[in-house]
This record gives sequence, structure tokens and C-alpha cells, in this order.
Amino acid sequence: MELQFYGAAARVTGTCHILRTREYTVLLDCGLIQGSAEEEALNREPFPFDPSAIDAVVLSHGHIDHSGRLPLLMKRGFRGPVYTQHATVDLLSVLLLDSASLAERDADFRRRHPANRRDRSVQPLYTREDALKAIGLLRGMEYLAEKEILPGVLLRFLDAGHILGSAVVELTLRERDQERVVVFSGDLGQYGGPVLRDPETPFRADVVLVESTYGDRLHREFKDTVDELGDIFRTACRECGNILIPAFSIGRSQELLYLFATYYDQWELEQWQVYLDSPMAIDAGRIYWDYPALLDEEALELRNNPSLLPPLRNLHFTDRVEASRKINDIRQGAIIIAGSGMCNGGRILHHLKHNIWRRECRVIITGYQAEGTLGRQLVSGDREVSIHGRSYRVEAGIHTVGGLSAHGDRSDLLRWLQGFSNKPDVYVVHGDSDAKISFRNIVEEQLHHNAVIPAAGDRVKLL
Repeated sequence: MELQFYGAAARVTGTCHILRTREYTVLLDCGLIQGSAEEEALNREPFPFDPSAIDAVVLSHGHIDHSGRLPLLMKRGFRGPVYTQHATVDLLSVLLLDSASLAERDADFRRRHPANRRDRSVQPLYTREDALKAIGLLRGMEYLAEKEILPGVLLRFLDAGHILGSAVVELTLRERDQERVVVFSGDLGQYGGPVLRDPETPFRADVVLVESTYGDRLHREFKDTVDELGDIFRTACRECGNILIPAFSIGRSQELLYLFATYYDQWELEQWQVYLDSPMAIDAGRIYWDYPALLDEEALELRNNPSLLPPLRNLHFTDRVEASRKINDIRQGAIIIAGSGMCNGGRILHHLKHNIWRRECRVIITGYQAEGTLGRQLVSGDREVSIHGRSYRVEAGIHTVGGLSAHGDRSDLLRWLQGFSNKPDVYVVHGDSDAKISFRNIVEEQLHHNAVIPAAGDRVKLL
């Protein structure tokens, strides 16, 4: 019985780990690697294991860096079931098809505008047909329900509070009258965050894999974040510009609209036209309201009594390409929420091309930006960036608003670990090197756990 680390050990994205018993092999997540062109090219490399030897996949949640290589896994030989929370099944039915469409368009563009000989015959990483086949493998489960997914392998999901359907994975492995409990945090949300319920901690574990995206820092207090956003909106309004918000289509976009309605008067949003420019975010928003049992008390009350929430009369859903293009004719007074959240593709790139060089405009970064992405360049203060092969001077104001992150900070992660009744061994994954080292150290110093930062390929004997 062993655990082996692959994706998100050496980097943040591309989460992928394996659990092996004497008889069976279970894959924890199968995420897409995101970042620079060199890193994203790694998605085309063979898996460091035989996909056909995987008996089952367990998915923590729907974000593409945890689920995005599922169609590729299936394409290369996997035929087993994929277990995840019910809401994630619905979200992946949208997300994987969108990811496949992007892959097909990217391959078509490279064939028509080849940068090298290989581009002339490049094929998409996977197609919509592949995505549909992968969606057919999904099996939904309720939170807290226990299921024996393979003989001697029991699975339970707890709420991770990150996005709708996000789960803490608890796997109980039984072999020769012995038992080991392995817990995988997936991505953990903030305690007291908007819309979703707080993260839950299993009672006990022998081994814990915990994310560390913000393990080296604390988010601003939520009240300060609300005040900061109000200041940004008022300043941008006085300067007669637009505001661009790159946002993940699942999770962040829905929370932003919720906050826009909640603070409509305080942020003086009646002076703006708000555009949700993401077909996937529009579809995901409908799915969010279909799962009232997964919402926190405040969001549930507002869902059941919409009159408590000011209507966003100035909200426009632009799912069609033609409507998206028309937004670029607007010179002032537009708040544009568009994907992708790291500015490494999607409609936000077109809006950046029309606004990033304008001093009167603003870009609000609300989530983690991986190394090598355009979003990370903006956060890092680069004064010139390349978009679709052309250089643009960065003159717009760039604002990083960490208090809206769907990831918990150091305090949240420690609070989650403190929920265990025993002292499991802790393996720190899913973070930049500095974040992982900082969080590993504080787990050892404050909680007195044995904490390890595994390298890709490392194996841990469980029995």
C-alpha cells in the first residue's frame, strides 16, 4: 500500500497523485498543467504511469488544474469510473467541453499560423468527442456518504468550501485486517467566505495531503477588501475608464456577481454597465442556484427571497461572440468580467488588448496567477506584455485583491489541519516553492506535525 506524488508536487497546477493497494490503483485528480508555453507543452507528454492500469479516479473538484486531463487519460487507455461530488458532475459537463473547444481552436490557429514545422500538423490535446466520453465516466456522490469504490477502498467526500462541489477526499484503505486513512484537501476555501459553506475537516487520518497556494501569507480582512474595491470603482469612474476583471468561470464569477448585488449601493455601481462575458460562467451560475443545500445561510436566504438583494439592472450576459466584440467599442463605464482567470486564454485577452494601454482603465486581479501566465506578469509589475504575438505597454492600473481568493490563506489552512483529532503525517503540495517551505515550517513549529514537501515521483509506504 503506497502513495505516489506526481502533478502539483513540483508546481501549483496539474494536480495528480496515485494511491496503490495490493490489488488496485486509484488516481487522485487529473489536472491540466497551466503556465508558460513550455509548461503547458508538458500536457502532451506521456503520463508517468499507465492510464489503462488505473482502476478508478477520484476528483476533488471541477477546476481545470484538477480535472482538465481527464479526457486525455481516457483517450490514452483509462476506462474506469470517475467519482466526484454531484455538483462537480454538472460543472464538468460544461467545463470539459469548453476546455476541448479551446484545445480545438488553439490547434486550428496554430495550423493556420504555424510558428514551426510541428505546428502545421498539430492536433488538439483532446476533442469535444473525447470530453463527452470522459463526462460519461463521471459518478456523482453526496457529501458525507461513504462508498466502497473498489474492494477494500472506501471513499467519502466532505465540503472543501472552495467552489461549488469542491471536496475534501477521505479514502480508507483496508488490507490484511489493517487500515490506513488518507485525506486529500483538494483546494480549501476561506472560512467565513461568501456564498459557500466553510471547509470541513475529517475526524482523523494517517496521512494528509494539503494544498499550500497561500500558505505563506494572510488575506486582508473582508471589510478592508470591500472598502478597497469601492475605492477602485470610484476612482475609475472619475477617470472615465473601464475595469477588467479576469475571473475563473467557475466560482469566482458567481461570487463577484453576488458581491456586486450585495454592495451595489456602497460601490455606486449604478454608474456602470456590468458585463459577464463568459458563456461557461453564465452556465455555471445557473448550476450554482440548482444546489441550495451547498450554499451558506446568507446566500441561501437570498436565493429563496430574491427581493432581499438589489437587482443588477445594469448586468449583461454576453454569451455570443458578436456581443463580446461590441464591448470593445465601449470607452468608459464598463466593468468586464471575463475568462480566463490567469489571462492565459479566452475573451479577457481581447479586452486587455483594447484597454491595457489606457491610463484611465483598471485591471482587478482576484485570484492566484501561476508562473508563466500573463496574469502573473501583470501582478509582478511588467510594463510591457505580449498578447496574441503583439507587444502592449501596460498603462492601466493593476490591483491585486487577495481578499476575494477562493483559496484559504495560512490561517485557514492551519485551522483546517487543527480539526484532526490526531497528528497525521502531512505532505505539503500545490504551492510555489516559497509558499510550500513557509507552510511546512509553520505546520511543524505550531502544530508539531511531521510535515514533508514531496518531489514529483516520490513514494510513501502506507503499510
